[in-house]
Order: sequence, then C-alpha cells, then structure tokens
Amino acid sequence: MNSTSAPGAAPAWEELVTAALLGTDRRTPPGGGPDREAPVALLDAAAVETVRRRAGLRPARAAERPGPAPEDTRPALPVAAARRLALLLADRAGGTGGGRRGTAPDLTELLPQWLAAAGAQGWAAPPHLLPALLDAARGRTDLRPAALRFAGPRAVWLARLNPDWRFALRAAPGGGSALPGPEDGEGVRRLWQEGLFAERVALLAAVRAREPAAARELLATTWATERAEDRLMFLDSLRSGLGPADEPFLEGALADRSRNVRATAAELLSALPGSALAGRMAVRAGACVAVDRTQRTATITVEAPHECDAAMERDGVVPKAPTGRGERSWWLGQLVEATPLGTWPDRLGGRTPAAIVALPVADDWQGELHAAWCRAAVRQRDAEWARALLGTPAAPEAGGPGAVSLAERAKLLGTLEAAERAEWVAGFIARHGLSEAFQLLGVCAVPWAPPLGRAVVDALNIARDAGSYPWSFSGVMGLAERCLDPAEADRLDGLLAVPDEAEDASPGAGGYWAEAFQRLVTTLRLRAAMTEELRDPAREDVGRRDKERRAED
Repeated sequence: MNSTSAPGAAPAWEELVTAALLGTDRRTPPGGGPDREAPVALLDAAAVETVRRRAGLRPARAAERPGPAPEDTRPALPVAAARRLALLLADRAGGTGGGRRGTAPDLTELLPQWLAAAGAQGWAAPPHLLPALLDAARGRTDLRPAALRFAGPRAVWLARLNPDWRFALRAAPGGGSALPGPEDGEGVRRLWQEGLFAERVALLAAVRAREPAAARELLATTWATERAEDRLMFLDSLRSGLGPADEPFLEGALADRSRNVRATAAELLSALPGSALAGRMAVRAGACVAVDRTQRTATITVEAPHECDAAMERDGVVPKAPTGRGERSWWLGQLVEATPLGTWPDRLGGRTPAAIVALPVADDWQGELHAAWCRAAVRQRDAEWARALLGTPAAPEAGGPGAVSLAERAKLLGTLEAAERAEWVAGFIARHGLSEAFQLLGVCAVPWAPPLGRAVVDALNIARDAGSYPWSFSGVMGLAERCLDPAEADRLDGLLAVPDEAEDASPGAGGYWAEAFQRLVTTLRLRAAMTEELRDPAREDVGRRDKERRAED
C-alpha cells in the first residue's frame, strides 16, 4: 500500500520520522502547521500511520514450537541453598554507596564463590532461577564459566530462544551442539572439515584432552590451508598435553609465514627442555653469559648479541625492540628466557640455582639477566629456580635477589605448591605489612591457609592500632572477605569495638575499622552458612559408610 498515492492519504512514514527527529519548530509536520499544536498533530499522524502500516502486513507463518528442554540429571539443589542463590541473584549488595559500605556483606562478590562451590558438588540449577542466572552472567563475564557449568544443558536451550543470552552458545562446545565421540572418526573428520570456527576449536580441544596425538594429526590435515589467525588459535590448543611428540609439528611451524604463529611455536618449543630449539637457544645464550674466575670474587659476565640473524628470527627472537629498550639487551633477554634452566649449572661452574642467582653480575646486566631467568622459571614451571629468584620473604619489597618487581614475584609464586606459596606470602606480610602484598595475595589458593589468614588479620590489626589511613586497606579487606577461612571469624570478635583514636590518626578511622571488621566477620559467617546449605547429608552418610567399609577391609 502506498500511503501517498491518493489525495488525503496519510503522510509517508519517513516524513514523520524526519519531523520527529528535527523537531516541529524546525520541520513542519506533514498535514499540520507551525503552531503550538504541531507536536500533537505529529503524534496523531504517527499513530494513524502505525495502524495503516500494520494493517498492510500479511500474516506470517507460525514459527515452529521449540522442543522440550533437555533433562538435567544432576540432583536438585537443596531448598536452603536455592533460597540463598535467589538472594545472591537479586543483587542485594550490602554496600551503602560512596566511600563507606556499611557492615552488611556484599552479596554480589560472594556469587562467584557460591557458583564454584555448587558446581563442584554437582548440584543442578533450579529451573526457575535460570533466567536470572543467565542475566547475571550476561552482565559479568567473570561469572560466565561457573554460571554456565552450574546452569547445565538448559542454558544452551534457553540461549537459543533469547538473543540476550547468546554468549552461552559461544561458550558451549560447538555452539551447544553435541561433539562427535572418539569412536566416530567420520563425524570428527566431517566436523573438522565443514564445521564453523567455534565448533572446530571446541572439537580440537576435546580431541586434544583425550588423545593429544590424534588432535595434532587432525590439525596437520588442514594446516596449510588455514587462515593465519586460525592457525594461531589452533596452535594454542597444543599447550594442553604438550610433549616431545609435538616437536616435529612445532618445528615445521617455525617456518610459518605469520610472525605470530612462529612466535607461538617457538614459545611452545622452549617449554620443552629437550627440544632442538631449546638446544639452539642454550648454545646462543651460553655464548653470552659466563663466569669470570680471574677476579677475587667469581662474577657473571655478559656479552649481549651484536645482531639478530635470520636463524634467530626463525627460532622466535623478535628483532625490533620496544620503544625505550636497547636492541642488544632485548635480544639477550629472549635468548635466556628460551634456554632450559637446567643448562646453567653446568655452564656456570656446577653451582646450584641459588648460588648462581647470588653471584654478582658485571656491567649492570643483573636486572636484565635475572628478569629473563624469572620468565624462564615461570614458562618452564621450575620451582627450584623460582625459589632462588624469589629469595626470602624478608628481602626488600621491590624484589628478591632475582625478581625485578612484585609482579614478577607473583608469577614466580605461581610455580610453587599452594601451601609453600601461602607460607611465603605470610612471611612477606609479617615482615613488610600489607601495603605491598595485594598482588601476592591474589595468587594464593582460597580459602587462605591458616598461617596466611593469621598474618593478614594481624597486619590489619597492627595498621588499625597504628592509626593508619583506613581506606587504603579497603582492597585487602575486600580480599579477606572472599578468601579468609570462615573458621577465623571467632578470632575477629575482639576487633569489633571502636578503638581509641590516637592524636595523629585519620579522623573517623576508628569507626571505619570497627565497621570494616564487623562486615568481615558477618561475611565470613555468611560464607560458612552458605557452605553448610550446600552440604548433602545423604551423600556424606554414604561416603562415610564407604570409608568405614574400606577401613574394615
């Protein structure tokens, strides 16, 4: 129907839209005048035209009704835990806005922990809470992995019906479609050849998890025809289960036409201490670093490379240094980082990693050399070298004997077992306090081990008694609310009173500290209640009986 084809017909929709956007004082509405009634005339005309446009539409074929949601075979969430989840999803934060949060727990910060605990215990999400759960995950990307695991197969079913939740389709393997099983060789081949990129990434990861060699062989069948950005993503999947059998494929990728692919292949090969690339890097780095025994005290000397040749580039050395970095130090750092750490004791006089790190380094090369060793220890997951480079917790805050920063220390701590990590950070806090410890606390396992929890609480108490500016510890206090063991709550009761303020204390600091400790205690007890609500007495009885039966046998 043409609305302008006959005299007296309603104005064209486009003209009405233009008048509405520009305003009736700048554009006279069709069929009206430039008077005070023009806006009313415009709305009347728009209403009539809306009806006219809708009347001119032909009825569409009814959409196919969606099939039933898949069954979630996991046990139903306990009633008390379901009520708790509803409260967490209602976004009832305890904060009061502004600089002070009050004493009520911040429920939104506890939601990730609750989801992780519920998912680990294998509970099924209540169906009536799935929309709110998906809405929460839509707004917070950090929630998505745990939320989708807890939501189960029905999340994908709902995501197909609501475009607001399409992130669930992207996160699900194959966009929510079932991947072929290991016995379906033809299905695997067809999906790899014909599937969408997300489906192929999910397929490669699934095959790699159960049979690394099969995944590598699958990738090799199409490697030469893949796009550079796709090759990079596929190559990254080889990190899982990386082993010596992957070396020939990765050596071939060193000749790839994409610089990023070459760099990733070189990084993976350098994580294999027995690889040929690691050997080549060891020869190059060994030519640059030696021990000078002619001096009274043995000293490490460094002669950085004078050029980056084609062979070095092929092995992943980036020739162009970042702005502000010297080329020779840039090349040296890459060579040392990719060298197996096991080569240095023989190269440097049979010394242990701790003895090597303790040696002086000539000509101001210590920072560059130790920083490269730090990166190598993190890449190769070498705990002995990490301990040597970390030094003792009593070392200066700016870095241990090898670490150039607290950020490097945090990465080195990640190579240690959880208990050792917590003990080291507890010692650091006891010596240096909390002002420098935030990054280090972030790499510690949750809940914090008792020594670490006590060190954090003691340091907060010392800061309070010293009249320290309280808001500077809000970040650590927030971490403590989420990470401190709930069993520590009773120890904190003595810190809830408002302390007497010293003359040089920040105004109102005592009240803030008491409020913060009250919120901490309340949050810890809430976390304990959440854990109790997620318990299944029936499961625990079965587990206890099984344990007793095994003990009797």
